[in-house]
Amino acid sequence: MTKRDVGKQLVELEHSYWQAIKERDWNTALRLSDDPCIVTGPQGVGKLDKHAIVAMMKGAPYQLDEYKLADDITVRMLGDDIGVVAYKVHEKLTVDGKPIELDAAETTTWVRRNGHWVCALHTESIEGDPFGRDRRAN
Repeated sequence: MTKRDVGKQLVELEHSYWQAIKERDWNTALRLSDDPCIVTGPQGVGKLDKHAIVAMMKGAPYQLDEYKLADDITVRMLGDDIGVVAYKVHEKLTVDGKPIELDAAETTTWVRRNGHWVCALHTESIEGDPFGRDRRAN
């Protein structure tokens, strides 16, 4: 399998993970997650084991209604068994009963363990001014 083929496979896995979140399919999320998986985002840094992933998906205070990954996804293979996927995503969610849309930059580090790719690290950065000036009430 070429690096290009592996890159396509990682992008497909990324889509599968997003779909699992949308459908609250924790079995797929568990299959695609390292144990533990490190997650970083606006709420900080987390180290999620299998139990935490299931609890998070079951008790999420939001529902992912739609998502669209940008077409210009970047994949960089760091070796035969580790690859990084970076992209922008547009999300439509329901949070506290209200629709919300956001744009974010995402990165996932995929590691091949025992012949299967798993997400070892995922980061999310909500787009906008890093100092929050675009989110302040006037």
